[in-house]
Amino acid sequence: MMKNFSKIALKFFIVILLLNIIAPPVAVAQSLEDIYSTPTGEEGLTADTSHLGDELHKWNKNMDVWFMLMLVAFLMLFIKKFEWGVCLAVLLVTAGSFITYMAIQQFVFGQFVWTQDWTIMGVFCAITVVIAIGIFLGTVKMWQYFLAGVLFAPAWIAVEWWMFSYLEGVVDPGGSMLVHMVAAYWGWGVILTLREKRAFDVPVFTTTHSVSFVWLASMLLWVLWPSFVTALLPADQVTWAMFTCYMAGLGSIITTYIFCMIWQKKVDPLVFTYAMLAGLVAIGSPLTSVDPWTALGIGLVAGAISATCFIKLHPWLCEKMGVLDVMAVNNLHGIPGIFGAICGGIFAGALMTNFVSLVGVFVISLVTGGITGLIIRATRGEMEIGSMMSDGADFVGWKPEPVATEDGKVVVQDA
Repeated sequence: MMKNFSKIALKFFIVILLLNIIAPPVAVAQSLEDIYSTPTGEEGLTADTSHLGDELHKWNKNMDVWFMLMLVAFLMLFIKKFEWGVCLAVLLVTAGSFITYMAIQQFVFGQFVWTQDWTIMGVFCAITVVIAIGIFLGTVKMWQYFLAGVLFAPAWIAVEWWMFSYLEGVVDPGGSMLVHMVAAYWGWGVILTLREKRAFDVPVFTTTHSVSFVWLASMLLWVLWPSFVTALLPADQVTWAMFTCYMAGLGSIITTYIFCMIWQKKVDPLVFTYAMLAGLVAIGSPLTSVDPWTALGIGLVAGAISATCFIKLHPWLCEKMGVLDVMAVNNLHGIPGIFGAICGGIFAGALMTNFVSLVGVFVISLVTGGITGLIIRATRGEMEIGSMMSDGADFVGWKPEPVATEDGKVVVQDA
């Protein structure tokens, strides 16, 4: 199998090399300095800024979003025997999606001049699929994460076209639909056609240490979130958006705690560390259409919805659909994303437009995800249940560590 994969990989890279040789050289009409250097002396997005100022303003946002993308790996690092694999999967899917997105934009659509806006959209594409793989994490072979990233990029471009080219007036500056809904329902499309029911039977062990990674990642993501939602906004709107973003995030912290206590009498650390971000997901669409106190209200509702979905909806939905959303992505990104899209439509006076948009986003994501799931299923071959959600099959020198089960027994997992 590895020999066949090596041959496939070699052929793939040869094809990519030939495409770069055959593709029209980017410097035919312009020098490289004209293409890759930020031009000076041009007007910016607002009257008191220049284009150079806009680019410098977005440079830090670009870096922050890349940092957040890597933090998502740590947000999924709670399975004790599947930690290195999560990190490698995130890196592979990131490389596949970002490179493919940029290649399509340049060689298919002729976007030869690289800008901050363009590269930010590329990393948005990548972070969306990084979130999405949480749904089927550990149930496919490692090389298929790269394949998933490659297949996701054109799907994301199709959603981008639907929302901002085909439709007019969609309100989604912070990505409630474009990022969070797409991640949830593209990933669900994958698992619905992959149909890996054995995932229910894979034992999942956690430790205080592994869950602490999730706490750290969640809290850092919370702090960095304004950079994510304001990455493409003009500089004169980022302060307003920062206020509404943080207020929404504070709201979901409060109600996530309250509803964890209502439903379970104690705080489930994994539910809390995820659902506390729901207000930040939901504020993406109404980001600049509400004041901070309305944003707080949106966050309060989003936290209650997300915590309830984690505790009550998730087990019921997975059982009824016969598939496992491994990281319960629907409860943080899907449902709160829909709620945010509706709020954005209401408060911006574009309810019908946003409703049509979210329906299209749901359908496009589910269908393209379903196609990807079929391709992954056809190319995966045999996969032993023991290699699911485990680092054992992919890393040299990996050894299982003893972990404590819920009844207090210490066990060593099979390698």
